[in-house]
Amino acid sequence: MTEPLDSLLSALDLTDTGARTSEDIFTGPSQWMPHGRVFGGQVLAQSLVAAIRTVPDERIVHSMHAYFLRPGDVNQPITFSVDRIHDGRSFSTRRTQAYQDGVPILSMIASFQDEDDGFDHQLEMPSDMPGPESLPNSADALADVDHPAARYWSRDRPFDIRHIPSPVYLTVEGDHVAHQAVWIKSIGPLPDDKNLHRAALAYASDYTILESIMRRHGVAWSTNGLKLASLDHAMWWHRFGRVDDWLLYVQESPSATGGRGLALGRIYSRDGVLLASVAQEGMMRVPGRP
Repeated sequence: MTEPLDSLLSALDLTDTGARTSEDIFTGPSQWMPHGRVFGGQVLAQSLVAAIRTVPDERIVHSMHAYFLRPGDVNQPITFSVDRIHDGRSFSTRRTQAYQDGVPILSMIASFQDEDDGFDHQLEMPSDMPGPESLPNSADALADVDHPAARYWSRDRPFDIRHIPSPVYLTVEGDHVAHQAVWIKSIGPLPDDKNLHRAALAYASDYTILESIMRRHGVAWSTNGLKLASLDHAMWWHRFGRVDDWLLYVQESPSATGGRGLALGRIYSRDGVLLASVAQEGMMRVPGRP
């Protein structure tokens, strides 16, 4: 059970090359994926870690906006260049570009802020959700499926993911609605490093967010010919939470059109604290479907 977590921690432990002209340069490994493309959440989290390395410890990330430009190759490492765009009295802004073969695969801008006092409110967590202990995990849902993707989803991910009302790996059960929720938690404890937990939350935020679009149109991951790709990803960190505790990720899709769908998400701690908000647009195509 520790191997997927070790892989996550290794991926987020970037190497500082020591090179710096106008930008800071870091490198990181790519994790294996059954389809050969780098997992978007991995490069998001690594890009964030690279940016974090260039700001003072007292400044914490509060927002990130990223575009996925090209699919990454799991057989190659990734180079990250960080442009220190701005350092103000309270805020810092960084741009991270992730490269393979000399071309960018992701471009991200992140903003950091000194901790400050101010107004405080949040949307309440839905109160009618079953607890994670009552739901099947991915290994249970895919126990009878012998396929590289199914083996990865059930055994090799560093997060336990439990769907409400049910997973969409093989079929879409129940009503075709544009919303769902998942409980997520790392499969083991993580170090007491708040920035590591923030980066790991960005990593996990990319797993299921587009499933609210899939569920609305009755499209499961196993749908023949399905082509799905994240186009961009935005995230706002509101309050700190640990990813090795159960988190509720509430997801909905307000619109899909033109081969693209938009999905929104809110991530809560188990005791109802809103930790982060997420937005992602994805490309989704199914042969023979409008």
